[in-house]
Amino acid sequence: MNTVYRILVAAFVLASQPVCAEEVAAGALERLPVREVTVFKDGHAYVIHEGNLSVHADGAVRMDYLPNPILGAFWVYSTEARKPVRQVTASVQRVKIERTALTIPELISANVGADVTVQEITGKPYIGRIIGIPTRSSEELDRTSPPWSDPRLPERSSLVLIETRAGVLTVPMDRIQTVSFRNPPRSKAVQEEFRSQLTVSADGRKQGEKASIGLMYVQRGIRWIPSYRMDIDGNGTARVQLQATLINEMVDLKDATVHLVVGVPTFAFKDTIDPMALQRTFAQLSQYFRQDDRSGQILSNAVMTQTARMRELPSDADGRPGMPDVPEIAGDEKSEDLFVYRVANVTLKRGARMVVPVAEFTLPYEDIYTLTIGYGPPPEIHASLNTSQMAEISRMLAAPTVEHKLRLTNTSRFPLTTAPALVFINGKIQAQAMLTYTAVKARTDLPMTTAVDIRTSRSDTETARTPAALTVNDQKYGRTDILGKLTLTSYATKPVKIEVTRYVAGVVDTVGEEGKSVNVDIGDIDRIGAALPDWTRGFPWPWWWYRVNGLGRFTWTVTLEPGTSVDLTCRWRYFWQ
Repeated sequence: MNTVYRILVAAFVLASQPVCAEEVAAGALERLPVREVTVFKDGHAYVIHEGNLSVHADGAVRMDYLPNPILGAFWVYSTEARKPVRQVTASVQRVKIERTALTIPELISANVGADVTVQEITGKPYIGRIIGIPTRSSEELDRTSPPWSDPRLPERSSLVLIETRAGVLTVPMDRIQTVSFRNPPRSKAVQEEFRSQLTVSADGRKQGEKASIGLMYVQRGIRWIPSYRMDIDGNGTARVQLQATLINEMVDLKDATVHLVVGVPTFAFKDTIDPMALQRTFAQLSQYFRQDDRSGQILSNAVMTQTARMRELPSDADGRPGMPDVPEIAGDEKSEDLFVYRVANVTLKRGARMVVPVAEFTLPYEDIYTLTIGYGPPPEIHASLNTSQMAEISRMLAAPTVEHKLRLTNTSRFPLTTAPALVFINGKIQAQAMLTYTAVKARTDLPMTTAVDIRTSRSDTETARTPAALTVNDQKYGRTDILGKLTLTSYATKPVKIEVTRYVAGVVDTVGEEGKSVNVDIGDIDRIGAALPDWTRGFPWPWWWYRVNGLGRFTWTVTLEPGTSVDLTCRWRYFWQ
């Protein structure tokens, strides 16, 4: 009987022993390094992994890294032409993971078979040997569960079996206060958990060989935020520096080649996760990847908010800025409607940020001053406007201001992307504004500040009122003739070039001072560069208004010498009932 008892105890000890470290290490899965990443400003990234993986006994290679790609954008391939990939399987597997034991139950689990002295909450300490922890294995649970049940992890008891001279004690582990080990205990405990695995099967490979495998996919999690610095010399030349802030919330990068894309990507299934991800939802990302950010809608060629982040550079002993350890800008290229900057040797951990210089060039610019006066509401609308709308209209029409802008001509070989731009004059900051997308050889205006040295005033005078001046479909309409005058006075110390634009509701007539005029239907306002003001929202325009009226635009370009004034006149007519 004693012999049988010892055999049973020995068998229980062997069954309860944890997997040794060598077995765990042998089962650890390799990961493919990232070779290239193409990063879009909206947070999507096209990622390419390539490398050599060990072949297992079944002729397959395994990875425990499964991305969360968008639908239809997940591909696995072999870099060896004569050994193509036969099939790829994504599944959830039970794996044994070795971790440092942090609690008494974990130390007990890691040291089955050890001789110990146990002190419980009450009573005297006693000497014994840890036999094991009663456990229902995964195989047992699979065997005893109903058909088609999901796989389960082992169910471990809260009891520990300790062999003493008096017999085998069954001790609740929450009653154990201290455990003293006769010999130094093992510090690592082995636990089972579920892990997603990618299994790649290919013909012609044997166990122990290396297989050259590639993995490519499109996923949200890496984005780049551009920002510009412009140093203007006051004589028509701007030195432009473009830098990129990389935000990585996807995968570690080490000496990877990163392509920064200028342009709007089109991913038809960006909101649908690929089944190979084995997940129901996309990973949660930080605020930099939110698509509902209102400020993101301001950008013309991106759908994300553009918030620059700067990185401080260390200083050398002499106080000069040191050179940061940044990747190499290897070149650039044009691909259809997208422009790509190529950055080599990027190392960036998941969760980290990086600022890298991307390009530097010079552009010609011109100081331009603009004055834009929107059109006010017709008389028929006044009764429908609330107090805030009337206040908005009063501010817009009562004190129009002249804006100072830089008119940049893109003579570089790079398109200018939508991004915040800091403007400096002789090393002193002047303004920050949003630079909009500008193709090569095109022009763009960068707002600077309000030109306080140029004063403006406006007056509109009714010159004639004619009842029943127009008949349309037996409907008679009155006509009002209006003379508008804008007065500009320059108190600047040098000549300034001013572009003046005025919009009116009605039908344009004549324009003075060599100005130009155009009239369009209200449904075609985009053609004259106008936009519907806020006060037009929700207003039911009279049905007859579109038949007899429209929207007009007057434009002038004048040069004002210091201390001089100019009057700009225009005439238009308005029909009413």
